[in-house]
Amino acid sequence: MSMQSQRAPEPLGAYPHAKRAGNLLFLSGIGPRKRGSKEIPGVTLNPDGTVASYDISAQCESCFENVRAVVEDSGSSWDRVVDVLTFLTDMNDFAAYNEVYRRWFAGEGNPNPSRTTVQVTALPAPIAIELKVIATIG
Repeated sequence: MSMQSQRAPEPLGAYPHAKRAGNLLFLSGIGPRKRGSKEIPGVTLNPDGTVASYDISAQCESCFENVRAVVEDSGSSWDRVVDVLTFLTDMNDFAAYNEVYRRWFAGEGNPNPSRTTVQVTALPAPIAIELKVIATIG
């Protein structure tokens, strides 16, 4: 069963925010964009659309907010996140990302899921982070 969130940014292609299979919820890649706009928190674009500068911490915060919205709107909850695959466009951002991640995922009362982080050449929007998440339902 496909799931769509009314709070997370619209997908950039023909795919759902999440898909349920049994008691598992598989999220599509979720980035930091804001719903209903082209705004990307922490990103300043040049007139030609290329990235002039970005704040990875601001992107992480927005990305995690979006993931949480999809998880909750799909019938699960934050404490049921079991796996996170993170795509960064620059591994030099890892320390700042890891600090924000720790507050959202590894602090007291948070899900502390398994995690993999990889560097990719590019993402389908001018963003520096995207998450692929698995959660349980029920």
